Amino acid sequence: MKFLFPFSILYGFITDIRNYFYNKGFWQETIFHKPIINVGNLTVGGTGKTPHVEYLIRLLKFTTHSIATLSRGYGRKTTGFIVADSEATAQSIGDEPFQLYRKFGQEVMVTVGEKRVEALTKIFNQNTDLEAIILDDAFQHRAVKPLLNILLMDYSRPIYDDFCFPAGRLRERRHGAVRADVVIVSKCPTDISLEKQKDINYALRAYLKQTTPIFFSKILYGKPQNCRSNEREISLKKVLLISGIANPKPFEEYARKHFEVINHKIFNDHHDFSEKDFIDISLAKAPILMTEKDMVKFQPFLAHELLKDIALYYLPIEIDFLNTEMKLAFDNFILSQVIVNA
Repeated sequence: MKFLFPFSILYGFITDIRNYFYNKGFWQETIFHKPIINVGNLTVGGTGKTPHVEYLIRLLKFTTHSIATLSRGYGRKTTGFIVADSEATAQSIGDEPFQLYRKFGQEVMVTVGEKRVEALTKIFNQNTDLEAIILDDAFQHRAVKPLLNILLMDYSRPIYDDFCFPAGRLRERRHGAVRADVVIVSKCPTDISLEKQKDINYALRAYLKQTTPIFFSKILYGKPQNCRSNEREISLKKVLLISGIANPKPFEEYARKHFEVINHKIFNDHHDFSEKDFIDISLAKAPILMTEKDMVKFQPFLAHELLKDIALYYLPIEIDFLNTEMKLAFDNFILSQVIVNA
């Protein structure tokens, strides 16, 4: 990998120049006079943005009358600004926005648009009563100035041990983290020690504003649910795992602790499943357990001839903070900012 470091230096230099132009005002950051909360990261995928967006939706929908989400809609077969409705699919709006729509579409406006400023302008013009928007994966999208920048960092892949693409997984150099108003260390072990939390805090401080709070979150897996009926399944034992996510390791580790895993078919993040995949899956002769993100992409194919006799399940996930005090501190921080600026 050493031969890639010169390219990483060049990549980091290019992103530094881009950030310099925004920081100095040569390139414009658009400010909207409504609270916009961005959930993003410095690394390429795999930090758990979607479940953290879901957490924010659950938090905000009880304290604000009207909220919306805006995603780029990565991997969708469409372009332009789209408001999700009953005709939406993972193919039309992207797998992660469709996951949000399936859960919250009756309560929250779910939208996609690759041109964020244009999309936000349309959202606010058409919905003057909106009180907040959650912006998904726009930490590097400097054209929009959010009220709050929430930066996620995967516990197992800390930014202070990483490098810019292509030698590493960073989208920009580590000091870009200074733009964060909140940092969440995601996917933490439930038994992470206070000493380890202090070590992470200390290592991160070199790249953050001194006032930036740091929180630690963990993944909570639910019971397997039937992809067709959405009913919970408590007797599932032997399974074939399927995942098309950026970092499948935590999913596999959890599954191996709770099920007899005969194999794990790993696909690329945002993988589009095909008939060839269904043939391979049907040969396993075992119930399928997949991630929640993959489940939404399977929805159009549940009646497919090759899948009709296969039991398909998914593991729902949520995030929570390491303890009640941390959860309350995070909730109060977010709500205080939104309420004051709504």
